[in-house]
Amino acid sequence: MKLRLCLFLAVISVALTHTGRVESSRRPRYGGTLRVEIGAVLHSLDPAGAPADPDEASATNEIDSLLYDQRTADGSFAGVAGSGAFHIAEWESGKHVTLAANESLRGGRAFVDSIDIQMGRPAKDRLLDLELGKADFAEIPPEEARRATERGVRVSTSKPEELVALVFIGGHPIADDAHAREALARSIDRAAIVNFILQKEGEPAGGLLPQWSNGTAFLFPTTPDAPGARDLWSQINGSPRIVLGYDSGDSLDQAIAERIAVNARDAGIGLSAEPIAIPEPSPPKYDVRSVRLRMTSSHPRDALVSFQAVFASIGGLDPVALPVTASSEQIYERERAIVNSYRVVPLLWLARVYGLGARVRDWKAPAAGEGWPFNDVWLEQEPQ
Repeated sequence: MKLRLCLFLAVISVALTHTGRVESSRRPRYGGTLRVEIGAVLHSLDPAGAPADPDEASATNEIDSLLYDQRTADGSFAGVAGSGAFHIAEWESGKHVTLAANESLRGGRAFVDSIDIQMGRPAKDRLLDLELGKADFAEIPPEEARRATERGVRVSTSKPEELVALVFIGGHPIADDAHAREALARSIDRAAIVNFILQKEGEPAGGLLPQWSNGTAFLFPTTPDAPGARDLWSQINGSPRIVLGYDSGDSLDQAIAERIAVNARDAGIGLSAEPIAIPEPSPPKYDVRSVRLRMTSSHPRDALVSFQAVFASIGGLDPVALPVTASSEQIYERERAIVNSYRVVPLLWLARVYGLGARVRDWKAPAAGEGWPFNDVWLEQEPQ
């Protein structure tokens, strides 16, 4: 009996020791460098500067969220340099930036000692580096999410927060024709774009806000109506043609534009998809262009206001003021007015997809408008 008791206690002791080791290895630890790879190329981190393209603007905003502790009314970050969780330790324009933890941060410093951000890394290289353990964090194009998972990469996905839409250019005869705008909107098969181009990593969009935001997305139809589109197009005199401009540097944007051209042709609509020249001519040669817009806030009113500003700058759509205290009904009515004008044609919603290395711990996908939450991320110590 004593022998059995001793054996039992020995087994329990070993088990508890092993469990303790596992638990201690999972406790947050300080130290290490978080290796981040991005596709954008940044030439300046000056808050007053104007990023050259949407990817650069997005990456700049992410880094600013680590450097500053205040967000301005337009969704950008500001404050006193070094007031955030990190400060710039090394900067090489267009290549990389190293951020060091702010030791005097109120509330305690971040767990990692530093963040090394490599710029200009193509999506395929970012994915490969995650697989090989050469990177700890990288954003992955939504259409690559399934492939990344199949290749064993840890994937984290946000709520749908990036709107892909078409914006008609005011002052162009065909763009100012209400029948032409509605015909094109009715011809588009959004579900096919999501299923075949995005590999189901997205949602069809009929409105300007996702369902989780204002709860009214279901009120906007997303199914195509080719017969209705054909009838509307037949009411236009002459043989008009729509030119759809897309970002030549964005393979997803090009694929979506080419799919829309197929839908338009099936509905009898004359449309050509063409890359937007860099620098863009003024006035633009295209009648409608695709845009990708990330929500600057989880609040539906703030997100819609920021979208309106973009629609105004690109298509000349007059923004309508929304009070800070706007109700859900007021937000919906404004959203409905924009969509019913067909000057903006919502296409689909994308989530932000993040690839994580094996040693990254306590990562949580940020909410819309939030930057990378690297303050709480810590790195598992690699085995010796």
